[in-house]
Amino acid sequence: MTTKTLLGGGMACLLALSTAAAGAALEIAEPATVGLSAERLGQIGSALRAEVGRGAIPGAVVAVARRGKMVYHEAFGLLDQAVGTPMPKDAIFAIASLTKPMTTVGALMLVEAGRMVLEDPVGRYLPELANRNVATKSGTEPARRQTVVQDLMRHTAGLTNGIANGSELERQYYELTAADRTSADLIERLGRLPLHYHPGARWDYGLGFDVMGVIIERLTHRRLADYQAENLFAPLGMIDTGYFVPPAKASRFARPFKTDPLTGEPTNARLRTAPPLRDSGGNHSYSTAIDYLRFAEMLRRKGTLDGHRYLGRKSVEFMTSDQMTPDIDLDRLWTRGNMHGYGFGLSVAVRRETVASGMLGTPGDFNWGGGSGPYFWVDPKEELSVVFMAAAPGEIRNRLRQLITATVLQALE
Repeated sequence: MTTKTLLGGGMACLLALSTAAAGAALEIAEPATVGLSAERLGQIGSALRAEVGRGAIPGAVVAVARRGKMVYHEAFGLLDQAVGTPMPKDAIFAIASLTKPMTTVGALMLVEAGRMVLEDPVGRYLPELANRNVATKSGTEPARRQTVVQDLMRHTAGLTNGIANGSELERQYYELTAADRTSADLIERLGRLPLHYHPGARWDYGLGFDVMGVIIERLTHRRLADYQAENLFAPLGMIDTGYFVPPAKASRFARPFKTDPLTGEPTNARLRTAPPLRDSGGNHSYSTAIDYLRFAEMLRRKGTLDGHRYLGRKSVEFMTSDQMTPDIDLDRLWTRGNMHGYGFGLSVAVRRETVASGMLGTPGDFNWGGGSGPYFWVDPKEELSVVFMAAAPGEIRNRLRQLITATVLQALE
């Protein structure tokens, strides 16, 4: 590995930090100029202050753009309840699975460069994961086909994150989600476990993006953090996004309550101030509402922002299209909060014509959230990009996602 690689994202993060400030903010506009009611947007704040007041969340930051212009960026509640610090607009959050869409963009850049194709077998890049077996009630059997790159990014790889049913195999998968193991160790251990399902048979949330991150590293001979910082974070102006929070910025880290307000179980603040052993493609990164809004807006604009193209239009259209065919079992997707009736693309849920969840929206909009509380969605037809950041792990986050979609959409003129 090169010296740059061994720095664990240090050089690339410095590059991101040096990005010109002018690139870090969307044009600001009055809501009325883009068809939103300023008065009705005020209901976002009313609703979130009520949530803070009743002890549901410590605080939140919301950023809204329409037609390419930012019309709302507000902070509520507390950054750290223990010391009473008010929530700043540039608060840094652990964004958990909002890492996955960023990894998808990084992977699609390599597809566009001809470094891989989506139907390549994973074993082409990671021989340890070729020719897998699948767990059955009586033992294992050979997989009906190879896992391909596309499976990793649409959660049809037969991998899980180890939290579904409490079985011994699930426990072994769960142990692999930690950031305190190297990429090589992750793949070696994963290669010794059977798949949960035949590739392409079932949607199930899992370690596919962690594997995708390792493929990116092997193709580029760089740490994932360095590759993402150079190709996405720095040029996009995501100056506070990365795989750890530098000590100088740690005072802006948003902390959850010490215990879950619904269950009373302890929570994890997830603050990391030094590079991890492994940069997870599926988890463990940090960002701000304004940084992630730039990323979301780039996707809404089909891969371009501020005159720079990150992905081709057709790549973004493919990423955000429903790829769940009738033969794929979607029960696990539809049991996730607010996702009943949705389809799925690469790393994002895609709204179908008819859904059976409480999420307001428009057919074709796409979204995803993180287990630590953050959420984003893009509505191409309404020309909306929205980011909701909160340190709110646990089931409360599903209610908050319905709340934020309803309070934003009701402001459309």
